Amino acid sequence: MHIAILTFEGFNELDSLIAFAILSRIRRPDWRVSIASPAARVTSMNGLVIDSQIDLQQACAADAVIVGSGMRTREVVADAALMAQLRLDPARQLLAAQCSGTLVLARLGLLDGVAACTDLTSKPWVEAAGVAVLDQPLFARGNVATAGGCLASIYLAAWVIARLVGLDEARQALHYVAPVGEKAQYLAAAMAAIGPYLQGRTEA
Repeated sequence: MHIAILTFEGFNELDSLIAFAILSRIRRPDWRVSIASPAARVTSMNGLVIDSQIDLQQACAADAVIVGSGMRTREVVADAALMAQLRLDPARQLLAAQCSGTLVLARLGLLDGVAACTDLTSKPWVEAAGVAVLDQPLFARGNVATAGGCLASIYLAAWVIARLVGLDEARQALHYVAPVGEKAQYLAAAMAAIGPYLQGRTEA
C-alpha cells in the first residue's frame, strides 16, 4: 500500500510533514509513505529544504494521493505541463487535498458537483473554480476528501488510514501523537470529524 504526498515548491510544512509522520505510524511491510515532487528538491514557504522521494509519475500510481498546500499553489495550477502530469483517478485510488491543495483537485475536475473544504486564504480561489466551500475541517465523498486548516492534516491522515487499513489503526496512530492528558478528547474530536465519511454518509 503506497501513499504519496504531493509537495510543491513553497509547500506548507504542517500539511505535508504532519501527514507524513502520522501515516508513517502504520508499521506494515507493505505500507509505504512518500513525499512526491516535480523536482528532486523543494523548499517550503519558511525555507525548509527537503528531498523528494518519488516523482509525479510514481505518485500518480500510488494507492492514495494527498495534495499538500503551499504559497505557490496558484502557480502550480497555472502550469499546464505540470498539471498534465497529475493523472489522478478516484476510481482506483484515494485522493485527498489539504487547504490550497483543494484548488489542484478542483482544476483537475475532480470536485465537479462536490462541496469541499479549504483554508480561509484559499477559499475565494476554490470558489472561483466553481466549488462550494464548507465551513468545516473535513469533507469526503466516495474516494475524495478535502480538509481546511493546517492542523486538519491530522484528520486527513486519519481518514486515509481508516479507509486503507481500518479505524482501529487510525485511532492508534492519532493516540500516539495526541497531547498527554488530552488523548481522549483529541480522539473524540478526530472521530467526530472523519466518522461520517467512513459510513457512506457523505452528502453535502
